[in-house]
Amino acid sequence: MIDPRLLRDNPELLRESQRRRGEAVDLVDRLLELDAARRSAQSAYDEIRGEQKQLSKRIGPLQGALKRNPDDAEARAEVDALMAQAGDLADRVKAADAAAGEAARVAEEAWLELSNIVDMRSPVGGEEDFAVLEHVGTPRDFSAEGFEPRDHIDLGELLGAIDIERAAKVSGSRFYYLTGVGALLELALLNLAIAQATRNGFTPVIPPVLVAPKAMEGTGFLGQAAENVYRIESDDMYLVGTAEVPLAGMHADEIVPASSLPMRYVGWSSCFRREAGSYGKDTRGIIRVHQFDKVEMFVFCDPADAEAEHERLLGWERDFMDALEVPYRVIDVATGDLGSSAARKFDIEAWIPTQGTYREVTSTSNTTEFQARRLGIRMRAGDEVKPLATLNGTLCAMPRVIVAILENHQRADGSVEVPAALRPYLGCDVLELP
Repeated sequence: MIDPRLLRDNPELLRESQRRRGEAVDLVDRLLELDAARRSAQSAYDEIRGEQKQLSKRIGPLQGALKRNPDDAEARAEVDALMAQAGDLADRVKAADAAAGEAARVAEEAWLELSNIVDMRSPVGGEEDFAVLEHVGTPRDFSAEGFEPRDHIDLGELLGAIDIERAAKVSGSRFYYLTGVGALLELALLNLAIAQATRNGFTPVIPPVLVAPKAMEGTGFLGQAAENVYRIESDDMYLVGTAEVPLAGMHADEIVPASSLPMRYVGWSSCFRREAGSYGKDTRGIIRVHQFDKVEMFVFCDPADAEAEHERLLGWERDFMDALEVPYRVIDVATGDLGSSAARKFDIEAWIPTQGTYREVTSTSNTTEFQARRLGIRMRAGDEVKPLATLNGTLCAMPRVIVAILENHQRADGSVEVPAALRPYLGCDVLELP
């Protein structure tokens, strides 16, 4: 949610943000009208309620006088007249209260349609309009090494690491089994990621993956992303697509002391995505699937520190990718490809040899005060209480990172060399053919 003062003081900033996102600009004008209607209805209620209070102050002494002198006909007539007036005011107060509540509800629903204000440094455009910030590492020249690289599915089958056919038999398309060294590779990645995060001051968390609507809505996943969310209708619960949701919701409706910031958490969870709209995309392999495991960083901090924290999150993601010895690039995501909560987002894309392109493996978003306002999370600094900022960063999305490792570190016979950083956790230098 955006600070309402921005709507009143600088609505053009909100309009420009909507334009850059490719979203409805007239929503800002509708919000202005609804905000004015809400304030007018609240003012009307406050005025009538004030009259009611003043009337009560007049009635009280007169009723006291009547108790002392029950035969005072003049006082009784005045009390009766005021009580009749009070009855009429009570009905008006009730109606005004209902009108103010309804105006506030309608305005609140409209506010939930408005995405976060984009960082004006983000490139403008759609999915393909990102800006490349840096390339790291050089893709291998497999032809110079004398062999054609296999894709991760062929490698996974040779190694006994990935089984898609049996997963399809059990669950349908876009599911997979990790077996043998495949399962061990994921566990090694998990341990490497958690070890790095805890060294950097993150508190490990294994969160729930079923959440109530408030958590999903508060983090911005029931708007434009709703089509990719799994809902358990019988219980009105949602399966999360990222640990960002339960990590953000941990401190919902809390006021935290500024001295405790930043609060950094690293969560490991299974994630579930419907992948609606991806028909025909990445149907082979485990790049785009319905269920996967992920290690996610999440930070609560002072809004003044959010930009620097965003750079730190990107740095920690780069450290992890550097440890895996996989070529990658860093991109600044374009405004039209941002999630509704993100003001700015950086992706790291790993080189996938058999596709001849870079594919997203991690991302980090600065959501500024947007999620905190929706979830009621605030910070106390002295006598001041105000919203804080939240940020998220994927440290390791398991299937895509496994794809990158298998394809980039494969050898001619189908075995795969293990990056040095993973060897202590995996217990071997090479994933050998069975």
